Amino acid sequence: MKIIVYGAGGVGGYFGGKLEHAGYDVTFIARGKHLEAIQKNGLQVKSINGDFTVFPKATDDVSSISNPDLIVLGVKSWQIPSIVNFLKPIINENTLVLPLQNGADNAEKLLEILDKKNVLAGLCRIVSKVESPGVINHFAFEPEVVFAENDNKETQRVKKVKMIFDAAGFKNNISNDIHLDIWRKFLFITIVSGIGALTREVFGVLKQDESIRKIMIDSGIEIMKIANAKGISITQKDIDNAMKSFDNSGYNTTASMQRDVMEGKPSELDNFNGYIVKEGLLLGIETPINSFIYQCLLPQENKARK
Repeated sequence: MKIIVYGAGGVGGYFGGKLEHAGYDVTFIARGKHLEAIQKNGLQVKSINGDFTVFPKATDDVSSISNPDLIVLGVKSWQIPSIVNFLKPIINENTLVLPLQNGADNAEKLLEILDKKNVLAGLCRIVSKVESPGVINHFAFEPEVVFAENDNKETQRVKKVKMIFDAAGFKNNISNDIHLDIWRKFLFITIVSGIGALTREVFGVLKQDESIRKIMIDSGIEIMKIANAKGISITQKDIDNAMKSFDNSGYNTTASMQRDVMEGKPSELDNFNGYIVKEGLLLGIETPINSFIYQCLLPQENKARK
């Protein structure tokens, strides 16, 4: 299978690196100093499961690639439309595109541009980052990819993708209800990201404040109401489980959106709390907690995007 990994950051760098390490034909699409370092010195992955270095093909020139079988998207949610339009000329009728970024509507974004035969739905769980150009640091959590067809049918092609992921040696599962799984992940990441970005504190500090905890739970209730209105069966138990995951996280853990905001970079604010605000307006559901978080962070987000 000919695999493209678009984005060699914490997500794409780790999972793409594992695929390359297993001997698959992987091409990374990257840019800047990160691309230069990979081309010169290879991609170094530091991991709690063992360090390794690979020497994959890496480029910023999509026109040099043809007939990919699988494209793994390791970029931010807000980048999907422009990137998929960029990739569209090399996507053939058999190419599968698998989104792994956070967010509730990534597959929907893909389906607005691509034929449904090209689109899988997916998510990943990993705590990792680019430590320096050419170096990925996976420093917490057992990495996992969850994916499926958009209609949850267990087709031969998703079984083939699972076989490849199994050979690459990372945990992966074909979901029985991929959109519920995506929303469960979205619930957790949205609860922790907005409040983390506002307070600029690590999870260990946030855990000690009962008022912060109530805000997070109330934010989750708003997300549950939006999900239910869209036919996604998120329940109070899912909110409880999200808070348990928060409680079990390491003291110094931060969310990726939080780190982007703190570093003055464009973030996924519009795809997390902003998405809930937008859907609430469309569905006639009030979202005061998520609206407050979104509006407080929006001025810095606008500044970063300029």
